[in-house]
Amino acid sequence: MPLSEVARRAVRDRIIDGSYAQGSRVVEREIAQDLQMSRVPVREALRALVEEGLLDLLPHSGVRVRRLERAEVEHLYDVWEPLAIQASRLAARRVALAAPGEPGGLAELRAVLEQAEAAAAAGDRTRENGAGTAFHDGVVALADNPLLAQLMQRLNGQLRLLFGLNTEPAPMRAQHGEMYERIAAGDADAAAAITLLHVRKSRELALRAVTDTP
Repeated sequence: MPLSEVARRAVRDRIIDGSYAQGSRVVEREIAQDLQMSRVPVREALRALVEEGLLDLLPHSGVRVRRLERAEVEHLYDVWEPLAIQASRLAARRVALAAPGEPGGLAELRAVLEQAEAAAAAGDRTRENGAGTAFHDGVVALADNPLLAQLMQRLNGQLRLLFGLNTEPAPMRAQHGEMYERIAAGDADAAAAITLLHVRKSRELALRAVTDTP
């Protein structure tokens, strides 16, 4: 794995788990020292994270962790909600139309749910949040719609930032399980319905976290 990717993942994990607070500066030199690598791959990693929407570029003074305002959160969920619902609907429809046997991607979704439960039991919030993000990525992959995947990819960085703010992960895990059951049953309408509830609950928690963030 390239050093720039190692650095990108390390910094992204620290942003998501709150080690780097929203609005705080991220110093290239300090990260390079911490990861025991040169500043060149760290610089590349920070640029990639700016593109993901996790960092903001400061003119002549480096980067800082993006601070999401309430209006930005509302806008993000306004866009994500219909996309997430359509992803679940298409994934369930694909399962319903598949030949006998488990369609590709369904086993991966179930495995991600198990990873999230294991991470929660171990108290590993970073890994749990990663599994939650991977679940939604898996639903999009199962939907098998390239345009939908492209649109979702543009939101992923900011969604990761929001998921990292969630202080009540248990309801999210439970709803992921319900989403999986509806998708696995090939019930598109039920999958869409539980996904709507899930996104609305996620919106509620995200707005609460943003409001409570100093």
